[in-house]
Amino acid sequence: MVKEYIQVVTAIEKKEDAEKISRRLVERRLAGSIQIVGPIMSTYWWKGNIETAQEWLLFIKSIKGLYEELETEIKKMHPYEVPEIIAVPIVAASKDYLEWLKNEVKEVDKKED
Repeated sequence: MVKEYIQVVTAIEKKEDAEKISRRLVERRLAGSIQIVGPIMSTYWWKGNIETAQEWLLFIKSIKGLYEELETEIKKMHPYEVPEIIAVPIVAASKDYLEWLKNEVKEVDKKED
């Protein structure tokens, strides 16, 4: 069965926190690769007010079967009360890249592939 590849995005206030989360997810083999992009400016509603904040984006490459564990790990380390954690499917990518990614993340129970 073909694995379902995903890209998970989260945003965080401090670059140091982005680096810590990235290292932890890669060390635990929940992600094969993570890019940190920023700083960016975010505008959003929070508790009835419009807020603006400088943040760093993490683009996390993984597989769908690891999403729940990946989300749990992000929440453990993320300082936000409600962190953005969004997964989107990778619908097309280089065959070589996907093979590399498959080999860099931990194995998932076959029924989750």
